[in-house]
Amino acid sequence: MGRGPARPVPQPRDDVAEPLRRLRLICRALPGVTEKVSHGEPTFWVGGRMFAQLDNHHHGAPHVGVWLAIPLGAQEALVYADPKRYYVPPYVGTRGWVGVRLDARPSWKQIGRVVRDAHAFIARPARTRPPAGRAAPRGPRR
Repeated sequence: MGRGPARPVPQPRDDVAEPLRRLRLICRALPGVTEKVSHGEPTFWVGGRMFAQLDNHHHGAPHVGVWLAIPLGAQEALVYADPKRYYVPPYVGTRGWVGVRLDARPSWKQIGRVVRDAHAFIARPARTRPPAGRAAPRGPRR
């Protein structure tokens, strides 16, 4: 027996070009930023650490967005205040990252502020950085 019919391959979308162009302008204006493709998406790095990743309909998501590393507590505040604009992204959301929609008439001024906050958070030396969110404990080590 097979696993059932394969899902259709999603068609490439062209709604990412303008949001990605504007995101790049914001990120590249920050000191020490490099861009590379990681996990199939454009990502932005400072000091060898990722602070932003494009969400181009990641795993079939209905939106274009950006995932940003932010301090503990900031994710909850942003998502609670504006759940249509901010969301908890898969994989990294449990570590405090926040997703920001880029395709629903975004406020680029506000996006620029959150991107700069993420950059500043990751660019700080680890010993002076406030804690990021953590995944649930896995239990005792053996």
